[in-house]
Amino acid sequence: MSFMPSFLISLAAVAVLFGIGYGGAAAGAGAVIGIYVPYAALLVFLGGLVWKVADWANSPVPFRIPTTSGQQKSLDWIRRDPIDSPFTKGEVVLRMALEVLFFRSLLKNTKTQLHHGKPAYATDLWLWLAAIIFHYSMLVVLLRHLRLFLAETPFFVTAIERADGFMQVGVPVFYATSIGILLGLLWLLSRRILNPLVRYISLPNDYFPLLLLLGIAGSGFCLRYIDKTDIVAVKELTVGLASFSPAADAIANINPLFFGHLFLVAILFAYFPFSKLMHLAGVFLSPTRNLANNSRAERHINPWNPKVKMHTYDEYEDDFRDLMKEVGLPVEKE
Repeated sequence: MSFMPSFLISLAAVAVLFGIGYGGAAAGAGAVIGIYVPYAALLVFLGGLVWKVADWANSPVPFRIPTTSGQQKSLDWIRRDPIDSPFTKGEVVLRMALEVLFFRSLLKNTKTQLHHGKPAYATDLWLWLAAIIFHYSMLVVLLRHLRLFLAETPFFVTAIERADGFMQVGVPVFYATSIGILLGLLWLLSRRILNPLVRYISLPNDYFPLLLLLGIAGSGFCLRYIDKTDIVAVKELTVGLASFSPAADAIANINPLFFGHLFLVAILFAYFPFSKLMHLAGVFLSPTRNLANNSRAERHINPWNPKVKMHTYDEYEDDFRDLMKEVGLPVEKE
């Protein structure tokens, strides 16, 4: 599928989904959008997550197949690479921590360009930076949203909000992550559109999660800074959802834009386990990352191989000794 159909299908899908949430609330279906849809999405999310992780955990990994880009441990006088070719469990944990927290493999990703007619390779720092900005902004935004689901705001949420709003610009306070998440997503989307090589391999399921996240971030930005809503009513609704005692009376005081935002969030949760976004959990179960490269020190036997009954030469000769003698073949026993 070419770029335009893939992009437009994804864009239209996100627009329709937002319209369902916004229009449904405006038409009086706020209880459905604000109560039943989030619960249904949460059930699909948890069920899909457990199913996917269990499926990965039960997949056979008979061999050591870690991805390495460094010297494996061998002879003592050969310098090895403990991070890119981990030998112990501690080194595997260190490698995984660098991967999860700093996207180390993405930082090592290279792009190829022609320079004076010759191929040149360089680290794609902008891709790594955009991914870091988006993911950490997303994490901070999620932690800040705990304020809406808990009756009393935890101290660490307050500390995060103060650090995020260090610029102290405007009322309400402008958060750095509010623009960081949008910039990160826009860069990742523009790269997928403007880079011809990436655009060629992009499908609707590549554009859809980016546009869905952009719809969520954009509508949340509007709710906070532009078309505001009754935050007291929103917290009453969300605290009720978290305590399984939804406050339906609060729905009438909430801006329909909030329900468009909430519906997109619900779709994201339901879509998450069945999409590429599952790399959040998959990175911990990837045998190319979570295994030590110690095949020279330990013998790893495939536990799924069936036991094979061996037929020794002595048994073979016992079976065919007379025939071997007839055709003149030497035998060890007469």
